[in-house]
Amino acid sequence: MSNAIFNVPPATNEPIKSYAPGTQERAELQAMLRRFMSEKKDLPMHIGGNKVRTNNKVNIAPPHNHKKTIGTYHRGDASHVNKAIEAALKAKASWSAMPWEQRAAVFLRAADLISGPYRAAMNAATMIGQSKNAFQSEIDAVCELADFFRFNVQYMTEIYRQQPESAPLTWNRLEYRPLEGFVFALTPFNFTSIAGNLPGAPALMGNTVVWKPSNTQIYSAAVLMEIYEKAGLPPGVINLVHVSGPEAGGAIFSHPDFAGIHYTGSTSVFNGIWKTIGEHVALYKSYPRLVGETGGKDFVIAHPSADPETVAVALARGAFEYQGQKCSAASRAYIPASLWKEVKERLCDDLATFKMGDVEDFGNFINAVIDEASFDKLEGYISRAKKDRNVSVIAGGKCDKSKGYFIQPTVIEAKDPYYRTMCEELFGPVLTIYVYADNKFEETLDILDKTSAYALTGAVFANDRSAVELASKKLVNAAGNFYINDKPTGAVVAQQPFGGARKSGTNDKAGSAFNLLRWASPRTIKENFVPPVDYRYPFLQPGKK
Repeated sequence: MSNAIFNVPPATNEPIKSYAPGTQERAELQAMLRRFMSEKKDLPMHIGGNKVRTNNKVNIAPPHNHKKTIGTYHRGDASHVNKAIEAALKAKASWSAMPWEQRAAVFLRAADLISGPYRAAMNAATMIGQSKNAFQSEIDAVCELADFFRFNVQYMTEIYRQQPESAPLTWNRLEYRPLEGFVFALTPFNFTSIAGNLPGAPALMGNTVVWKPSNTQIYSAAVLMEIYEKAGLPPGVINLVHVSGPEAGGAIFSHPDFAGIHYTGSTSVFNGIWKTIGEHVALYKSYPRLVGETGGKDFVIAHPSADPETVAVALARGAFEYQGQKCSAASRAYIPASLWKEVKERLCDDLATFKMGDVEDFGNFINAVIDEASFDKLEGYISRAKKDRNVSVIAGGKCDKSKGYFIQPTVIEAKDPYYRTMCEELFGPVLTIYVYADNKFEETLDILDKTSAYALTGAVFANDRSAVELASKKLVNAAGNFYINDKPTGAVVAQQPFGGARKSGTNDKAGSAFNLLRWASPRTIKENFVPPVDYRYPFLQPGKK
């Protein structure tokens, strides 16, 4: 039995490999890509430690080559969700009773598997299934996910160490129970690390989970489940189901043991979930925890004192890495007239050098958007912009889905700061720029702040410190992650805990102790070593004064 207070290995950020020509990691990844592209994987659900298959098989194809079938997943229904709930509840008692260091060991081992023997497989699955280039996959599926697991373990121990004061003759303690019931993890396509962390963080704290990944992330989700199981995660702790959102929600949100949801996705879906939970709140044993990271309309604003070269590079990277399909991607920018010519020239020159195509060609900076629905939506915005007299498409604009869902990185210049692509979330490689008069920086900050309902990420570029201070104060509620002279993407676990407010979510900061606290229910314990034997307090004693 455990009779020591254990120190976990100090967490450090996983180093990013370069995948430069001639490196071992490049050769290993290219070999794994060839192998995966030559296979047709069978992807079952995982419920209670069992691989569950159905007669309803759905083909999976890479977004950059939608005519190539790389696997089939087994689609379930509401009955499978109910079985997953049963499995989670069955596993709950033993998992929550397991000593914390044993739970920690599972996730520390998972991190080492991801960054070690599974590194090439994790990257290859993410690159193929979600159309990411090698670098974008490396920083996501390997480094960020390993960071989540390692730092979450460290944060868990820090939380457990937080204990109350004790008066003489007593001992006060806090224990951090998991939530009563099961947690639902609903994860997006764009980050494999998010798909791993949303079920992983509650599980680390002793909860059991029903996990529904995006249909367009199932390919890499299968590798994640393999890693969880290899790391020693007991059956039923995390249950993976391939069902529609309504099927999942219908079973989960009407169950009395529903304890919380860990969500990343669209604002409209989260609004609907919140409403449904509110309507069913009387059914639940406890008030559920609602943790969500939703939409964004992320901004860059440059002051006239900014360096135009750094602004242009920040826009090129911040708007177009991973085809703009990051929650944090820059999608609107405000540039002073005095800098616009130079910023425009540099940005357009950079975009002209972007290569676009298959992920297996490491020379391609841009790959495909995730699916046909996304392609059609983005093409519609671009087509309307080309016809609108109030805007100009100054770069890109070509769309082709004959082989893959390819949209050329597109830059729109809008005369109206409230033009629809300055306000609405597009989630693709489209950047809209508004050019403002140099003497209207403060006024433009006000416009920026009220243009969007979202408040996820944003950046200010300025060499004038008073401008930085002004922007920081005026935009205090406009972004949960705020950057000064840097692009608004690339948050690193333990360095920039991620999350936004307003309609961008509950701002519970994935990659921090704040998030883990949402998956614990503290219990205060007071032990009296010398209990009183008389109810009378001293003030009741007889006396003249």
